[in-house]
Amino acid sequence: MTGIVKQRPFTITMELTHRCPLSCLYCSNPTELIAKENELPIDDWLSIVDQAADLSIVQANLTGGEPLAYPGLAMIVSQLKKRDIYSNLITSAIGLTETVLQKLIACGLESIQISLQSLDASTSKLIAGWNAQEQKLCALKLALSEKIPVSLNVVLHKHNIGEVGAIIDFAAAMNVKRLELASTQFYGFALANMENLLPSEQQMAEAISVYDSKKKELAGKLQMSWVIGDYLERSPKPCMGGWASQHIVVSADGTAYPCLAAGAIKTLTFPSIKERSLKWIWDDSPAFNAFRGFDWMVEPCRTCEFRENDLGGCRCQAFLLTGDAAQADPVCKLSPHHQIVDEKIKSANAPDHPRKELLYRLH
Repeated sequence: MTGIVKQRPFTITMELTHRCPLSCLYCSNPTELIAKENELPIDDWLSIVDQAADLSIVQANLTGGEPLAYPGLAMIVSQLKKRDIYSNLITSAIGLTETVLQKLIACGLESIQISLQSLDASTSKLIAGWNAQEQKLCALKLALSEKIPVSLNVVLHKHNIGEVGAIIDFAAAMNVKRLELASTQFYGFALANMENLLPSEQQMAEAISVYDSKKKELAGKLQMSWVIGDYLERSPKPCMGGWASQHIVVSADGTAYPCLAAGAIKTLTFPSIKERSLKWIWDDSPAFNAFRGFDWMVEPCRTCEFRENDLGGCRCQAFLLTGDAAQADPVCKLSPHHQIVDEKIKSANAPDHPRKELLYRLH
């Protein structure tokens, strides 16, 4: 296959559990969650860490659901430290007590990312299903008091995008070193709730203006990043830097994916770590090889001058919007399916457009 560069994955994301105390509308977990009884046992996760080290993976993101709900978390952190893999905990912070945090740090945890739904308690309750604001803020203060890098993550959507300036000021006042503003990615529950989450073009333009101003004002004081949501851009982004080129995800039941949303592609069969090694999955799995290189591309991607820049865009998005993962990402203005995205933006721009009932993630 042309265009393939054989390389080792850089990052592994370990979805330890789908259990979570929150019910976020924008959750990208699949709407059919993995039950507790189907989660991988601790010995399997420790083996995965060893296999990841053998693949020269350098970073592990520990996520979920809520990773603090997985009882073997501390053992996994210890094994990552032993195998010299940088560990980053991605957490809602519900359950992050001083005892828990200090134990994880003692085991070798190297950074932590805490999510916040909004600065407004009522908006947080709308998004998360219950008001966890006080617990989250207490946990954030606790983490910031420890000698561990802490980043604050806020997923942006139509209900909180007007808070961008206030969120940035809050992060700076709290002495957070890194703020990640994450546009909602429409997979899983977020896709089901798109009509209630996709911002209007005016909302996005105003928020970008505030962000750009604040970033200049706080240069050198607060590291900030914000990747604008796909639907409100006119050119697609490379699929995770390239399908199965940098990242491997192992879900709570042991299924391996090239990205967090790949399970949405129902025309592919993804391998399980229970049956195959991590190395075989990365090198030889048909699913991981499906969209490497350029041979899989159809027009207009196959002959497009931008194909080496955007790699055809997101395969999951292409499947979810067209039913065919090999199609050009409909975000692209050259895609024959671009009108699908235009229609969704038009709906978001219409304030009186009827919205679907909210679909909350189950615990």
